[in-house]
Amino acid sequence: MGAIAGGVSAAASAAAGRPVLVHSFDQWRHAARDLLAHKVPPHAVQWISHKDDGDLFSQGAEPQAASAVQADSKSTMRIPRQLMDMLQSAACCRVPNRWAFLYLVLWRWQQGEKDVLSAAADDGARLHAMVKAVHREEHDMHAYIRFRERREDAGPPRFVAWFEPAHDVLPQVARHFASRMGKVTWMIATPEASVLWDGATLHSTGPLMRGPEDIDDAGEALWLTYYRSIFNPARLNADLMHGHIPTRFWKNLPEGALVPQMVSQAAAGARKVGQTHSVGQRGGTVIPISADKAQPQRDAPSTLDQCRRCELWQNATQAVGGVGPVEARIMLVGEQPGDQEDLAGLPFVGPAGQVLDRAMAKAELDRRTIYLTNAVKHFKWEPRGKRRMHKTPAQREVDACSYWLDSELEQVQPEVVVALGSTALKAVTGNPHATLKDVLGKPFMHEGRWVVVVYHPSYILRVPGEDMKAQAFGVMVDGLRQARELAAPAAP
Repeated sequence: MGAIAGGVSAAASAAAGRPVLVHSFDQWRHAARDLLAHKVPPHAVQWISHKDDGDLFSQGAEPQAASAVQADSKSTMRIPRQLMDMLQSAACCRVPNRWAFLYLVLWRWQQGEKDVLSAAADDGARLHAMVKAVHREEHDMHAYIRFRERREDAGPPRFVAWFEPAHDVLPQVARHFASRMGKVTWMIATPEASVLWDGATLHSTGPLMRGPEDIDDAGEALWLTYYRSIFNPARLNADLMHGHIPTRFWKNLPEGALVPQMVSQAAAGARKVGQTHSVGQRGGTVIPISADKAQPQRDAPSTLDQCRRCELWQNATQAVGGVGPVEARIMLVGEQPGDQEDLAGLPFVGPAGQVLDRAMAKAELDRRTIYLTNAVKHFKWEPRGKRRMHKTPAQREVDACSYWLDSELEQVQPEVVVALGSTALKAVTGNPHATLKDVLGKPFMHEGRWVVVVYHPSYILRVPGEDMKAQAFGVMVDGLRQARELAAPAAP
């Protein structure tokens, strides 16, 4: 069945099972009043809409059906200005079934359900979200539209802009610029429609351009030269740039094509500056050096309990230092204390410690002869119900705690260091990019001592399946045996 628009009322269309065709908010408003006057429920109405090449600024683009006008005149329904304004704004939001949803809101209001205006109700929340999206798009279009001046011999309009709005906000935005640009002629083109200002009147029409490439900007070359000259790579903050100007707007800005290249060049330049430590030590002109070299020296805390080099102390019960003989030939380094270690003040006393004890017994290692410690000395956790769940420490927290690990290595002077897991490996080697897969089961020398890398015992507790648990446990036992053999005194 064909859609009804023109001389047949919306109520008659719905009664006949035919869809109601609307092109604009005014058409929808008249149709909705007719339907409400005849008490037609939302589920009985099918709404459809097609592109309209008529005047976007007209009030009622098509003649209203006679029966609809008659129903309007008899209707005593009063709609508050707030609701009408919200419906009119939401009508510009490009979402599926927008006309049907707006009629549902109006129907519920007529039935006395005032919560349709509340953002706490489902339909009210959707209505508020649509209005917010439209207002945001209007604001973005005001901010990011860029008028380009045409050559004088090209004739009017003098300025042309291309924009790709996410919602139907062109009429509102056009009125905004008409009130601010005086008698200067201009045109705003979008993929769906165009608006021209002749200095006195707004004219709307269908799409007149394919994209910004159709604009011949006489001053673009000068502008791009200026933009390159004021770009300061030393003050580049790419994340902040994306926050201020979302990426979808860049392609329609004249300087948008320059930004990726200049950001890439700035990053490359920063890496070069950061690599020239020796240059930063020369006398004379002060030049930038790497961020690591520029960090202030932290005051060394006198005791582990007084350590405030990172924020983990705030939520931990206590700091958990290493234990074991200072003459130990083997040092085991884990990641951080767990829940039970945090309460007891000793490393490896929880479930992971029990797995470690079994592995050491299998490898014929006596725990009493080994120095046990962690890369991070405070328990990092997050609440989950009533439990404190382990959370992997960040690299900055590992770096902050390296002061204590270095002190332990200096004091104990072990022949072999066993790194339990990835975090311990990064802490022992000082390499934040080190990975287990490259060195697992492959002892290597680092700063004059052997380093053996095995799985952390907590990994064995987490890994699914008994076969995988047994395999991971075997890898740990083999690594501990390697450490025992490497630490054995040389035969005379």
